Amino acid sequence: MQVAQGLDNRAEVDSETIAESVFRRIQAAIVRGDIAPGSKISEPELARTYGVSRGPLREAIHRLEGQRLLVRIPHVGARVVSLSQAELIELYDIRESLEGMACRLAAARMTAAEVDELRRVLDTHERDAGFQAGVGYYQQEGDFDFHYRIIQGSGNRTLAQLLCGELYQLVRMYRIRFSTTPNRPRQAFAEHHRILDAIADRDGELAELLMRRHIAGSRRNVEQHMAGSVHEQTQRGEP
Repeated sequence: MQVAQGLDNRAEVDSETIAESVFRRIQAAIVRGDIAPGSKISEPELARTYGVSRGPLREAIHRLEGQRLLVRIPHVGARVVSLSQAELIELYDIRESLEGMACRLAAARMTAAEVDELRRVLDTHERDAGFQAGVGYYQQEGDFDFHYRIIQGSGNRTLAQLLCGELYQLVRMYRIRFSTTPNRPRQAFAEHHRILDAIADRDGELAELLMRRHIAGSRRNVEQHMAGSVHEQTQRGEP
């Protein structure tokens, strides 16, 4: 009886491990753009690609819907999210306001050790091969993410839950997509350093202003990129 129960528990743990693994792999593929925005999600195809059964796969898909990386459309099924320009600008407006607030709070609440750790994060970013080559900005997540560390350093759990939880991977998806714009990586890196200096100086008002300007600059970059894409489609006679 105990042996059977032990086997059942082990099978349950294995199933959870598989579900977590496939969730992380599909999440990374979507965020990197390997699975393109707007792509229809085929469960049989994903099951073959990742070598998993439909149970763990469906659990992973459900979690990805919760992160807003997948959307379910009636009579169509699940697709990778593809925000319109208006929806994307709204997302950047939210980031500008809330991450600005996070900077102001972080300037008051981050410890000296946390500020030093944040400076080491930027040092890691500067050594990144892609950044050195001028082809993109360092895009690791979590504790290696400059924005993530500041939000966590704000000490506001509700803010962290929203920006480091519910919206985090969706924001990363678009940050990565637009990070290769010429000159933007170097400019963003310099802006990060100025934000960090303001936080280290405990100047919350300046830190908030600099972060808001930083994200507003990213929003303008997105607008210019999307306007250019529309122009190219028009030139090619595409609808």
